[in-house]
Amino acid sequence: MADERFLAVRLSSLGDIVHTLPAVAALRESFPDARIDWVVEHKWSALLQGSPVVNEVIALDRSSWRALGSCIGRLRAARYTCALDFQGLYKSAVLAFLSGTRRRVGLARQFAREGGAALFYTERVSPPAGHIVEQILALAESIGARRAASPFPLRVPAEAEADMNRRLAASGLRDFFVLSPGGGWRGKRWPAERYGALYRELARRHGWRGVVNCGPGEDELAEAVCRAAAPEEPVRFSTDLPQLMALLRRARIVIAGDTGPLHLAVALGTPVVGLYGQTDPKRNGPYCAADIVVRNARPEQTSYKRSDEHAALMLSISVDQVFAAAERRLGMG
Repeated sequence: MADERFLAVRLSSLGDIVHTLPAVAALRESFPDARIDWVVEHKWSALLQGSPVVNEVIALDRSSWRALGSCIGRLRAARYTCALDFQGLYKSAVLAFLSGTRRRVGLARQFAREGGAALFYTERVSPPAGHIVEQILALAESIGARRAASPFPLRVPAEAEADMNRRLAASGLRDFFVLSPGGGWRGKRWPAERYGALYRELARRHGWRGVVNCGPGEDELAEAVCRAAAPEEPVRFSTDLPQLMALLRRARIVIAGDTGPLHLAVALGTPVVGLYGQTDPKRNGPYCAADIVVRNARPEQTSYKRSDEHAALMLSISVDQVFAAAERRLGMG
């Protein structure tokens, strides 16, 4: 089916794009000669550059109507035979529609994040219950794709790898862990003070050193973790996306909440401990059976309601719990 031309639509965000990779990898394995392009918001496009499953990464620039119109024109000129909207939002569904592609596949109304998005599809899929990766895979499988042997086809740019190696060497780091305290909203975060206490415990018992990773707008949070870790002195790195990939791939273990860096670490094959409160790890947890989730919630407490305060369920997670989980994940407990 060499004449097939697929458009994958997943515009954001980091964790969601990572969760979409297995579906696009399945398309490539099943249709090896097909053209597969992926349209994604410009800020995330570096994640997909160099991926062996994508012919072209089309960076969506929404900074002006002219830029948006140019992107739509480019999509229409490609004359795709099938568009798969892996996001399920109005903006992604409309973009698939405006591409001019006659065959548009997406989630059925009751499963899409914005139910009305299903109005723009020609085929609607009801996915199985379970992890979000399985639900997204259902879209690719509905058009005949089979699962790929390597579900997370990521490539770390050589320049980013070399730059990170220099930064790690300058900081005296060879064997290290990463703490990633950020999160999409505060209710998903574990307190900075506890990350600091965890750092002290890992350093005291094992002599380990670590990196506190922070994303855009998270400088104060990273500083709070470093203060709480005193007298230990964590290394603090701000990174762009390729550098973050290089950092996480080199780490011995990554400890984080339900965030993009956690899911990226899983995709890169790094051991992970995930800290979960109200969000359900059966749906959004690490997509690796060996990784460990620390959660004290009952099933009926699951919620995706956003909060600007630390959630009680996250506050219920103790430093001892997380330390023990890290040791188990590394085969020490």
